[in-house]
Amino acid sequence: MQSSYKKDEVTLLLKDISGQVEPLENSERERFIQSGVHYSEMLPKEHLPSEAYRQTFMRALDLYAAPTAKAVQCLCDAIIADKGRNVVLVSLARAGTPVGVLLKRYFRQFYQIDVPHYTISIIRGKGIDKNAVEYILARHPKETIQFVDGWTGKGAIQNQLKAAIQDFPGVDDTVAVLSDPAYAAGKCGTHQDFLIPSSCLNATVSGLISRTFYRQDIIGPQDFHGAAYYQEFESYDLTETFLSAVEKQFGCDYSFGECAAYDERPQEEIHEIAEKYHISDINFIKPGLGEATRVLLRRIPWKILVHSLEDDAYLSHIYQLAREKKVELEVYPFRYYKACGLIRRLADT
Repeated sequence: MQSSYKKDEVTLLLKDISGQVEPLENSERERFIQSGVHYSEMLPKEHLPSEAYRQTFMRALDLYAAPTAKAVQCLCDAIIADKGRNVVLVSLARAGTPVGVLLKRYFRQFYQIDVPHYTISIIRGKGIDKNAVEYILARHPKETIQFVDGWTGKGAIQNQLKAAIQDFPGVDDTVAVLSDPAYAAGKCGTHQDFLIPSSCLNATVSGLISRTFYRQDIIGPQDFHGAAYYQEFESYDLTETFLSAVEKQFGCDYSFGECAAYDERPQEEIHEIAEKYHISDINFIKPGLGEATRVLLRRIPWKILVHSLEDDAYLSHIYQLAREKKVELEVYPFRYYKACGLIRRLADT
């Protein structure tokens, strides 16, 4: 599988399906998804960000490279405390892959260890790529594996991982993330819902690879899950720009301060939102900065809830995307999150 990541920083256990699947615009994909077609059976047609949004991303990178680096440090320390120095990083494509690269760089620089790093596919509702897991287990002891992702929204991927890993006894079924406002991950850099800059873009900050794909006419029984490479975006790639900006902040003295007390499940906040906005399917609620950003980038949101309309530090990219896509913003009194994307059934509109 081709990508713009350095070859010695990640092994992509993915089948290259470039040119085999016609990408669909978000509006068309949304109709298919809501009619019952699984999202992994289609590829989204990705577009380059506007110049205004690109500049917003660069400002976000300036602001949040240090917090991201601090979260990487905290997460690496937690992984070492649990696994020891003999650890194998298995990032979940695609949001987990740049995080896995950052962890690998931190381990190399501050622990003087060169940890193996793979990226594999996990798909909500379909499970993990078992061929990829078996490939890794044939090469590494099961107790060394640490799954990695970017952040949690509702914790759906963590739940999917726990279900999938039942088929692989002895493998750690928890995920390590930078930001865990859902209090759902096994390890995290922080529980704060902070802006991880890589959440702001699609392929151009993720090695130029697509979301992962699984459809039986293209992915055979012995194949890894698929992904496409966006060669046409090579001159616009910001993957290394993001990675290098965060790496330069390794060792910084940033502090996250106090996180929200875990006196209730953040999922209660999600159910309150569902009740207030009459949303019957919890999958149509996308809480957290990462998920709210993603819903603007690749779904058709009804509205975006934000904790403030004047938080340019955390939300300027949300404001910019909402303006470009003409999506309504509404202030909501969050306790755990800073933003949440809402999708409404097309049948209800």
